[in-house]
Amino acid sequence: MADSFDELDFEYVTGVAEKAMGAITQQRVPPTPHNFHVWFKYALGSPVELKRTIDILVAGKRKFDAATNRDLYTTYVGAKGLDEAVAHQVSQQLHTVLASAQDFLSTAIADNRTQIEAISNVADRSEIGTDPRLLIETLMNELSKAATRATKLEAQFVEKSRELDMIRESLSKSEERARTDTLTGLPNRRALEEFCQSAQAVAMESGQPLSVFLIDIDHFKKFNDSFGHGVGDQVLRLVAKALHERVRDTDLAARYGGEELIAILPGADLSVCTMIAERIRNALADCKITRRSTGQELPGITVSIGVGQFLPGETMEDLIDRCDRALYQAKKRGRNCVVTERELEPERAVG
Repeated sequence: MADSFDELDFEYVTGVAEKAMGAITQQRVPPTPHNFHVWFKYALGSPVELKRTIDILVAGKRKFDAATNRDLYTTYVGAKGLDEAVAHQVSQQLHTVLASAQDFLSTAIADNRTQIEAISNVADRSEIGTDPRLLIETLMNELSKAATRATKLEAQFVEKSRELDMIRESLSKSEERARTDTLTGLPNRRALEEFCQSAQAVAMESGQPLSVFLIDIDHFKKFNDSFGHGVGDQVLRLVAKALHERVRDTDLAARYGGEELIAILPGADLSVCTMIAERIRNALADCKITRRSTGQELPGITVSIGVGQFLPGETMEDLIDRCDRALYQAKKRGRNCVVTERELEPERAVG
């Protein structure tokens, strides 16, 4: 039974690998180990966020250049390996520090025992009539040795405490990198999911509103095709900056996938969220961009935005899906506009 199961498992994995290679070939993605890992997961359909992101890129006819492939790997695949590597390194560092602390404790216990024995010896000698001056001199010598050892141990302890501080800082930086999108500097999907879970729980418990808007850069493919992906990346960074600067400290602005950005606004209802989305849209529409290398003025940046408000009991995926449908409506209306869930066209019944 085990042999047939292994054979079935092998055939399944082989089929997934062939599907992944077919997609890689179709999208003209270099078949490197990292890229194959990404597309193998895509062929598996897990994680769902990776599949959706790639589907968005494919639908938008986005070229899978080196930067895009790197971002996909870092966001959905490589972060775990990085975390494991950092965790292993920190584990080794902590092991060294703990071993040193154990040595400190053993040394301190031994020194304490030696000092007690020395003082007991002085006491014994005093009972048999040893010269008091010699006893005092011996006692002072032992106390001096003990003080010297204590000073040395204290210096070593301070050094190890400094190493622990460095380990804590390294962990903090590693966690920040694992939660940050490398291209835009915004929080990534991992940070977004954590924030959504917390915001949803607070909204359910407090009854306070919670709103979301989803941004998509209009005609983003044209920037890449006409001016190169470097310019496309700069446009994405500019939109990310405009978003980050116009939400509150209590909100979360994040990269959702491809050229899509998202903002989660705890405590904001649909009207407030729509107002903020309009501010961002207007700010970008008024922005003039000039290519530094040539002085050429680039086409203006416009965005389409879909806005929705959380309904008690629903999942955040349901809310984001409504925002996505509102965003699609904004595209249908000619782009460069904000559409709320209240303006959604009724879904057609199937069957």
